[in-house]
Amino acid sequence: MMVADFNFPVMEVPVKRSLTLLTAFLAFTSVTAFAASATSEGWISDSMCGAKHMGSGAECVRSCIKHGMKPVFVDPSKHVWAIDNPDAVKSFYGDHVKIKATKDVAAGSVHIDSISELK
Repeated sequence: MMVADFNFPVMEVPVKRSLTLLTAFLAFTSVTAFAASATSEGWISDSMCGAKHMGSGAECVRSCIKHGMKPVFVDPSKHVWAIDNPDAVKSFYGDHVKIKATKDVAAGSVHIDSISELK
């Protein structure tokens, strides 16, 4: 019986290169997922009191921010988000608001694109 000897060229794929490309792809797709702009309702509070002032305590929020606390956004589920552009909310301390914002879930922060007061 005769055995055929076939010599096919073997294509080698460098493992490091494949893993690097896969890692880069996953990193870019996860950044895109976290950087989605969304509309939400909530309250502008301060970093010390957080969700305690939902619907009341505007004077306390203003006082806390005046004394060094940072403004935060509190969503309806009482999750507190840092605001990475706090100047955008200066006129809304303690208010119930509607925002359009880009959330950074990994950092626990939002970038306010637009804001309006809700009555």
